[in-house]
Order: sequence, then C-alpha cells, then structure tokens
Amino acid sequence: MTRDRQLHLGAFMRPVGIHTGWWRYPGGYPDANFNVEHLAHFARRLEAAKFDAFFMADHLAVLNMPTAALKRSHTVTSFEPFTLLSALAAVTERIGLVATASTTFDAPYHIARRFASLDHLSNGRAGWNIVTTANPDAALNFGGETQMAHDARYVRAREFYDVVTGLWDSFADDAFVRDAEAGIYFDPARMHVLDHQGPSLKVRGPLNIARPVQGWPVIVQAGSSEAGRQLAAETAEAVFAAEPNLAAGQRFYADVKGRMTAVGRDPDHLKILPAAFVVVGDTVEEARRKRAHLDSLVHYDSGIGSLNGMLGTDVSAFDPDGPLPDIPETEASKSARARMVELARVEHLTIRQLAQRAGSYAGLAFVGTAETIADEMEEWLSTGGSDGFNVMFPFLPAGLEDFVDGVVPELQRRNLFRRDYEGTTLRDHLGLPRPGNRFFPDGPDEIA
Repeated sequence: MTRDRQLHLGAFMRPVGIHTGWWRYPGGYPDANFNVEHLAHFARRLEAAKFDAFFMADHLAVLNMPTAALKRSHTVTSFEPFTLLSALAAVTERIGLVATASTTFDAPYHIARRFASLDHLSNGRAGWNIVTTANPDAALNFGGETQMAHDARYVRAREFYDVVTGLWDSFADDAFVRDAEAGIYFDPARMHVLDHQGPSLKVRGPLNIARPVQGWPVIVQAGSSEAGRQLAAETAEAVFAAEPNLAAGQRFYADVKGRMTAVGRDPDHLKILPAAFVVVGDTVEEARRKRAHLDSLVHYDSGIGSLNGMLGTDVSAFDPDGPLPDIPETEASKSARARMVELARVEHLTIRQLAQRAGSYAGLAFVGTAETIADEMEEWLSTGGSDGFNVMFPFLPAGLEDFVDGVVPELQRRNLFRRDYEGTTLRDHLGLPRPGNRFFPDGPDEIA
C-alpha cells in the first residue's frame, strides 16, 4: 500500500452509544448522553488521541417507537448539537466538531448562521452533516402531517446546499477593514446579496456574519441511496457511510468517487468514512465475550423499536419467531431498510433475531485485539474500501478508552494514523482545500 496514506478517524458521539444496551453495561455512565462533564472528557480524550472529529448526529423528535421501547432508550434526552459543540469548542483546541442539521425542517439562513458562528468560535473546526431527516415523527413537530417524499427531500437538499454555501460567501475575506480613523467598518463593495429565488427556497441575504474561518465548514453527508450518493458526489467533502463489509465498501467507494469525476470534482477532495462498531479485547475471545454480553442487554422491546425505525414499517404484530414479511417501500431511509431486508434474506433470520441485530447494531463491526482491528482497518484503506472510519464505541467510558489506548497506538506504530495534528482546522486534518469565494474570486483562497 502507499505508506503516505493514513486513516482519518471520526468519533460518532451522539448518541454516545449506537447499541441500545450500552448504557446498561457494567461500569458504564448511563447518563453520558446528557452529561456535559462526561462529554467534555470524551472530547478531550479523543483530541489527545488526535481524532479528526467529534461527530454529533441529531433527531428532531422523540424517536418514532412505541413507549415500550422508548422507556428503554438512552436517546430520549440529548443536547441540541450547536449548543453542545459550542461548549466543547471552549474546552478543546484541535478536534473537529461536526453536527447534523436537517435540510427538510430548518431554514438555510439559520443553518448558515449557526455553522458560521461555530466555525468562528472554534477557530475553524466546524463541519455540517447534511441530512434530509427520515423520521416521520419529525414532520409532526414542524407543522406537517406526513414526511416529504424521499426524492423530493434530496431535491430540496441540493438547493439548500447552494443557498447555505452562497450565504457563507456573502462577504469577501477582506471585507471587514475596521478603519477607525476613517470610520469605515466594512467595504460594501466586498459584500454580496444572494437574492436566491428557487423552486423550494427564497432567501435574500446577505448573511449577517463574516465568512467562516474555513471558507465553508466541512460538508459531510450520510445518505447511501441513489439520490444520497449523487448528492455526496456533487457536494460532500466527507461521507459517513454504512456499508456492512469490505466488498460493499469497495463498491460504494468506487461508485461515489467515480460520480465525483463525472461531475468534475477531484475524488481526493472527499473522504469516505464508514461507520465501524469497535469492541477491543486483550484477546479475540475476550472481545467476543464483551460483544456477546453487550448484546444480551438488548431488550426485545428496544430491538423491535430499532428494527421498525430502520424498516420504516411496524412489524411488531407479526410472529417474532417467523420470517420477515415483504416490506413495502416507504419514505424512510432507503439504505437502512435495504440493509435489514438483505440481512434477513441472506442469514434467514426471524423477526426476533433481526430485532436483536437492529438493537445491537447490525452494521460493520471490528471485534478483536488492537492488532486484529488495525489489520482490518489497514485492509479497508489499502484496498479502496475507505479513507478511514467513523468509530462507534460499544460502551462508555471503557470502550472509548480501549480504543484510544490500544488501537490508536497500534495504528500509529504502523504509520497508519497521525501522531500529532499538522494543522489547526478540520480541513487541515482531512487534507481538504479551502474553497474559494464564488462572488469574490480575487480573494486569497485556494480554489477547490
């Protein structure tokens, strides 16, 4: 493999554990998802380990699951991402801070302003994870009765991206002269009024905040459907992928990078980072025992709630020990539904077995020693499966400590991961150029 290529590592930290049983694991912090002291400690530990980013997903509703499942869920209360990341910006210096924000249930002006503020507050460490929001319950919290159609959400998302990035370019980098003697605070000739009028959005502008430190906060995208892949190819700089194995990862990697070339973008300006659930042990057998014990803590109510959410269909009325019935298409996440349907088909799982997988995380998992996990990560990097990973810890704090104290040093020993940050911004960490200002191309920026 090319030895100058190194892994990029993000930490998936909201919810702090994707596994529905993690908060019951012995020695864990059951309140970690809603405890700012714990979260600040995690962020500082990840920064000491030189992680690229602290990644926060988000939900705009109490999750769409029955009360029987909801009462067992640690995600029922979580911080709003911008508020928490602003607090974490004050107690960290280098680690990137990535937040999810919806293009379906928010306004471009709000999103542009919040991320620009976070980028300034953090000295250039912000990233925006673009999501279209698959949860139908979210619509009920924003004046709707039903979820917007899947493809229509992505059409809106593409226009939304154009508006937000246009608002970030409202001011040239040298617009704020602050000439006290002349009494001139900014140069009006270096301000652009967007005046966007499109099929879904009308936004005048300009944004009432200076251009972000990074030009634009890093654009992250997480959809794997046809529409999601195309949006990633056209707009994203990092993709939070969800491919369950190396072969699928290689296909996704080649597809999205190939689409970038087709639209005239440099494939190196996009980092593909699959979600990886990682359980570390002193031996492979110990790691497997940890995973088995963790999986035993998944209650059926939690599992079936997670499964229903992923399928976009309630299957709880069917025989739990029977096969998964034919599942109709819905407006929920296409990729999550497809993964669960394929898993049931290939492994001949009952609904009960599939629910247990859904509640315990059914995606890509590395379960082993620091050495075996490093082997697997190296293989993904060297064979065109990924540019790194978004790491999901099995339980907190021990699962995080196991990874940063065991796997990270092993990756560093192999020269697969940095020993120190080489820059100060999230773009620096990911090796991404600073985008030029589309309205003021004579500025000092590097053109992406």
